[in-house]
Amino acid sequence: MLRRLLQLSTPDRWLLAQSGLLVLCVRIGLWVLPYNALRSSLLRRPKTTYGKYPPSRIIWVVSAVSRYVPKASCLTQAIAAETLLRINGYPAAVHIGVAKTETDAFEAHAWVECQGQIVLGELGIERFTPLRPSLK
Repeated sequence: MLRRLLQLSTPDRWLLAQSGLLVLCVRIGLWVLPYNALRSSLLRRPKTTYGKYPPSRIIWVVSAVSRYVPKASCLTQAIAAETLLRINGYPAAVHIGVAKTETDAFEAHAWVECQGQIVLGELGIERFTPLRPSLK
């Protein structure tokens, strides 16, 4: 793992560090703050001035670092990905849906849409009914 990290370019290492910190902060934020308060504080961040990462790279790095953050759920990943996408100048939105299981329990799922396409959390979303539109 260390060898792969060292093989990354400096911009990719920076994105990895930024993403790791953001995923961790979002995870902690979801424990201590209401959802809307956390999202609105993250969405007030300015766009980057040091360049643009492609959406596919942002999604890859958020997914990769989320494996190392305890309880980094789909919601944690979606909020972090949306934040990084917006910082890099891409229009992105978190969507949340709910579904009933076979035992009539509710389950929820979050996904991210960017430039009209689902870029994170696409697997199995056809089962979920979207809740009200997310913050813009």
